[in-house]
Amino acid sequence: MEGFTDELLAAFKAHGIQRVMIAYDRDEAGERAAVKLAPLLQAAGMEVWRIEFPRGMDANEYAQKVQPAAKSLGILIRKAAWLGKGRKGQTLLPTSSPLSSPLLSPATAPAPPSSLVADLAGEPMDIDVQPLARAPVQEPAAAVSDSEVTLLFGDGVQARRWRVRGLAKNLAYEVLKVNVLVGAEQNFHIDTLDLYGARARAAYLTQAAAELGISIDVLKADLGRVLLKLEALQDEAIQTALKPKEAAQPSMTMDEHSAAMALLKSPDLPARILADFEAAGVVGEATNKLVGYLAAVSRKLDRPLAVVIQSSSAAGKSSLMDAILSFVPEEERIQYSAMTGQSLFYMGQTSLKHKILAIAEETGAHRASYALKLLQSEGELTIASTGTDAATGNLITQEYKVEGPMSLFMTTTAIDIDEELMNRCLILSVDENREQTRAIHQLQRQRRTLAGLTQRHQKAAILHVHQNAQRLLKSLAVVNPYADQLTFLDDRTRTRRDHDKYLTLIDVIALLHQHQRQIKTASVADNATAGAPQTIEYIEATLADIELANRIAHEVLGTSLDELPPQTRRVLGTIHTLVHGKMATQGSVQRDIRFSRSEVRTNTGLSDTQARVHLERLCAMEYLLTHRGQRGQSYEYELLHDQVLTATEPHLSGLIDTTTLKSASTSPSSRGAELQFAPPTRPQNGANAVSSRKGKNAVTAHEITLPGDIDDERADSRATPTEFAHTSYGQTHALQPALAA
Repeated sequence: MEGFTDELLAAFKAHGIQRVMIAYDRDEAGERAAVKLAPLLQAAGMEVWRIEFPRGMDANEYAQKVQPAAKSLGILIRKAAWLGKGRKGQTLLPTSSPLSSPLLSPATAPAPPSSLVADLAGEPMDIDVQPLARAPVQEPAAAVSDSEVTLLFGDGVQARRWRVRGLAKNLAYEVLKVNVLVGAEQNFHIDTLDLYGARARAAYLTQAAAELGISIDVLKADLGRVLLKLEALQDEAIQTALKPKEAAQPSMTMDEHSAAMALLKSPDLPARILADFEAAGVVGEATNKLVGYLAAVSRKLDRPLAVVIQSSSAAGKSSLMDAILSFVPEEERIQYSAMTGQSLFYMGQTSLKHKILAIAEETGAHRASYALKLLQSEGELTIASTGTDAATGNLITQEYKVEGPMSLFMTTTAIDIDEELMNRCLILSVDENREQTRAIHQLQRQRRTLAGLTQRHQKAAILHVHQNAQRLLKSLAVVNPYADQLTFLDDRTRTRRDHDKYLTLIDVIALLHQHQRQIKTASVADNATAGAPQTIEYIEATLADIELANRIAHEVLGTSLDELPPQTRRVLGTIHTLVHGKMATQGSVQRDIRFSRSEVRTNTGLSDTQARVHLERLCAMEYLLTHRGQRGQSYEYELLHDQVLTATEPHLSGLIDTTTLKSASTSPSSRGAELQFAPPTRPQNGANAVSSRKGKNAVTAHEITLPGDIDDERADSRATPTEFAHTSYGQTHALQPALAA
């Protein structure tokens, strides 16, 4: 056909060409070639038009003689004659065509108007002709879901349906291995192949054409369009996977904003938080709830707190953690049941930054313990892994990085917690006393009442206010103007991390009150780059923050520094009561008193397994001595610990009294002539004082003294120096010497 080859026709089909305009010369040879070519193009489903130049002219001659060429050619394109569309021998009239030319054949097409011919040698025509826009390639109709992509081609008996599965697994540009099904009427062909392999495509098309009875050229054109569509979808998926997964911040109405700010500006904010926990259906556990809330807020600091909630089975550790996390915005917490050893290294770079990572059980994170410890200590994770270079296909080293900081929450039933994990976290022990069990039972019964139903509906509103309030908290720096005057226990290396927890506890209390403090600024010069000074925003901690942190530290850090777990400590207290009761009844001395495991179970309410674990630990720590009982089967125990447990609540020695800080901040003489620290109110080298937690202000698992009660406890720090019969950590310790005034 005078220059039109089979390769050109195949290219038209492969690229989905739908409209062809024949611009052959307007002479006998050109007309003859156009008549032969039109049916061939129509048989391929293309719409054919004939551009009619003046007789004897071709496109080049016409463009040179009729100026401007763009406008003159535009006129001819708009006046092109439509030759038809469809299979050979079929004539289809267009229902709506942008060109309003009548149906004409090249032989009967009229010559151009004489006025147009007369203008060939005249002045340029001033006609505003817009070039005919190129017909866009029609995208195949595609239905995309999470599991498959479906595309439809053709209509009627020639309709082909292509279904592709497995695209989601192809997140590398050099691979496109999918499962492809093509069907027509009742026949279909299905296979799995890499669409980037020419040999695999050819084999697939050959088999599909044989099974469907459709030309291989048609299927080849379809598959080309399928491939282009899949590449576009694959690119979208890869770009989405590479983007940081940042949850959108929910919008807040004016009323919601006002309610959240009212909460943050409450003068008794810690008491308000505890009251809202009670209203949300969490009974008791005052200190644990407040510490958990503060630890959750600490995610906004550069060095957040981590929490491990410890208890025996069914004591309510998971309920406590879930209750604390429910006060945190959903977009700022990530919860898992378990984690594999490498899972943390391959998370998004900022997926954990300033967020909470909560793991249901410590055993579920055992394989990821190294990564968790490293993320807490270093604030980031990096790993070098082997991968394939997309350009060369060679193996290269790829680096993955996960940024912190993040706050960790976990629960455990283990009595012996991993030492490295323990000294990085605050250990919260669930109250397992009978009074707490009774309170929980009462709450469970109340939930079945009308009041309980009302409380459940109010709970959602309470949580919503706290979540909005935490969204309003900014990540600010905290400056402690009293930091150089604070003291802490230093009799073991473990306190190096506990001291940092104590200081962080003060920081997070100040951060929680940021909307009640003045936000100050400081300019810091960048000496490394000699750039402009940077402005840093910060707030200052107050004495009230330190006082509240001290009271929390007594219970939380005092427990973590104890050589016995809280549950074992309670068992020891019960044994003391049991032994001294027998001594009074029998009139015997302590070394003559024996007791059995059965008596321990009866008095503590523990199961046999739990009682055995605690008794074995007490024997290993030499608090008890084991005696073989009668018949060579049972065992009896002797209490070796001869000190009276006069203080049952935890206590952390070495913390400075805030009254000293107050006097130091108001009286220059209180720090001495050399501006040294004021001497502590307790003896320098004497035995530990009697517990300062007595009477109505005792800090127990059920209540905590808040800053409003500070003045009621001034006498606590002035306890008479006397021997502390037994500290919360099982030994007598001398207070650390203060700096001489």
